[in-house]
Amino acid sequence: MSGCPACLGPRSDVCAPSEALVALVDLLRRRLRMEVACLGRLDGDLLVIQAVCGNIHPFDLSPGCTIRREAGVFGRVISGELPELIPDTRRDPRTADTSSIRELGIGAYVATPVLDTNGDVYGLIGSAHRAPQPSLGARDLRFLHLLAGFLTDYVSDLRKMWEVRSRVWHRVHDLIHSGGLRIHYQPIVDLVAGRTVAVEALTRLPDPSRPPAALFRDAAAAGLGPELETAAIQRALPALSDLPAGVRLAVNAAPSTVASGLVDLLLDTGQAGQLAVEITEHEHIHDNPRLLAAVGALRSHGVLIVVDDLGACYSGLELLLYLRPDVIKIDSFIIRTMSSDPAHRAVAAGITTIASEIGSRVVAEGIESPADLTAVRAAGIGCGQGFLLGRPTPDPLTACHAPPGPPLAHQPTVAAR
Repeated sequence: MSGCPACLGPRSDVCAPSEALVALVDLLRRRLRMEVACLGRLDGDLLVIQAVCGNIHPFDLSPGCTIRREAGVFGRVISGELPELIPDTRRDPRTADTSSIRELGIGAYVATPVLDTNGDVYGLIGSAHRAPQPSLGARDLRFLHLLAGFLTDYVSDLRKMWEVRSRVWHRVHDLIHSGGLRIHYQPIVDLVAGRTVAVEALTRLPDPSRPPAALFRDAAAAGLGPELETAAIQRALPALSDLPAGVRLAVNAAPSTVASGLVDLLLDTGQAGQLAVEITEHEHIHDNPRLLAAVGALRSHGVLIVVDDLGACYSGLELLLYLRPDVIKIDSFIIRTMSSDPAHRAVAAGITTIASEIGSRVVAEGIESPADLTAVRAAGIGCGQGFLLGRPTPDPLTACHAPPGPPLAHQPTVAAR
């Protein structure tokens, strides 16, 4: 943090604060008529700011900002060296010559430790103003103590969340920096022409007993989903140079990943017209202008937009209507019982009808048996993916080999471009 006060330390990784926590911190600021209020967590010799509200810029405070405990006024409040409330720091002899008071421009403050359910100090909640506030008094301190007591149960849960997130963070970064993410490629087949039209990049871990999906779920829950997905995509992109003309490389990304820097990564390959982005439906997207802008930029350079796993989660139709994708992939849950379940056949038929209306093509996932393949072809779905057509392989060229079985030249092509 070049140019920042000496009492500030390096930035730290923090969990995104909940709206309820931010509201409580802001309640303190407004109730005490202060400029800024914050909640910080002790991490060794640092106080890590987790939630901050108000006019933060004059104080150089933001989530993830750290204050050195021995140099900062708040650390000295926790240790008992300074009182919990000083309405005029410049006239009070205990703080008049304190460097952190001068550097951060604190004219008045009120702060108190926050304890967890074991009685241990979790951190501190406090509020500050650049100008002295002579009206601050015992009543304001009682309100602060009331709020700190209310936070005890909350910060105990927050500590657990942080510990879980920290473990996931280290696991994810160890995998990324050690090169532990491995990519396999599975063919997506034109069922009419009997040829591979795309290969999907699938992440594999060094330990085959650990499912990649669980790691991606944990990473997303810890706020590290975009970082892990981007790293996996970076590992997959070199395969572009191995693919023959007419075969696309499909990579997977959540809406949050697409909206947070994926565009430049894909366009920098110089082969955007040979790429497809499979957007997973496991997030609520709401009205996200950054996602729409990213999808528009990718489309304008020839990248196909795919809605993945339609039918697996809650937000599939929302994503479908919001993005109007070039390709829709029907989840294997629907495909694998189409041959025996009329309801699943009806759902697949409904999806193909919607796809036709909005100009999308359809891919059936999870084709594992001849009965699955027959049902998919009977439904007029022109492309498929699954173990029957080709298993994932670390060699992208192997994944491009034509699948077994004769083409059905009499059926209309619904292949991914």
